[in-house]
Amino acid sequence: MNRLYKKILLGLGLDSKDGHIRMTKGENFRLYGGSKATHEVMQEKAIKFNECLSKKGVTLDEISKDEFIDIASKIGLETPKDKSK
Repeated sequence: MNRLYKKILLGLGLDSKDGHIRMTKGENFRLYGGSKATHEVMQEKAIKFNECLSKKGVTLDEISKDEFIDIASKIGLETPKDKSK
């Protein structure tokens, strides 16, 4: 795929009260903020998401919205609820 921009997972933690600035950058993801515990959870989920992509042999740019939601729900991320139900 020859694009200027590529898709990434973005994690924002808003519960930090210790003044520490946490940032993690990895393949397909950028994580900012959060308490130590929250940031660690975001890291774990981002890594698991990438592992699922690798197992499927696809990149984040190649999956559909439904595939994204399926992977996200499998690793324990909140996903949009089906509005038709």
